Amino acid sequence: MPAYHSAFNEYSDAMQAGNMSILPIRTKIRGPAPLADPEQGDIIDETLDLFRANSLFRNFEIKGPADRLLIILILYISDCLAKIGSARTVPTQIEASKMLNTLSVDNFAIPGDAGFPLNAHYAPPQSRADAEYLRTYLTQVRQELAVRLVERLYADGTGKPSKWWMAFQKRRFMNRSLGS
Repeated sequence: MPAYHSAFNEYSDAMQAGNMSILPIRTKIRGPAPLADPEQGDIIDETLDLFRANSLFRNFEIKGPADRLLIILILYISDCLAKIGSARTVPTQIEASKMLNTLSVDNFAIPGDAGFPLNAHYAPPQSRADAEYLRTYLTQVRQELAVRLVERLYADGTGKPSKWWMAFQKRRFMNRSLGS
């Protein structure tokens, strides 16, 4: 059974940094990301929907530039779940939100950096300005993803993260981690 790919691979209006799409997102967080239509899903919704299914796969064939962004976001969700799971006590929704917000703004490697785990599959940004734009875009996307992930994790109202999500905290998509 093949892995699930991004529906945004056919999105022709997307800018690119390196060979990765810069897709519009629905957000209230300031940043360089183009704003998406609030009535339709964006790459963050798609990532959250496909995370659990795709995290079971060790191989992933990249079919377009949106798949590259999808891979980075899936790996980031894995790091978020590992961060929540490694806490000494089960974090409340507010504590988890603070932890993930801190994780999202921490310094991280982008394609082309020495510490980026998937450099073989990603082209580095063309210029220093493109690299800085990509870093700020990914920071904004990571912040929005952290907000939406916490909403999903604590959606049942018990004050504890969903066991159906936390079961994937040790799973590694493509046996990789962003190393956060």
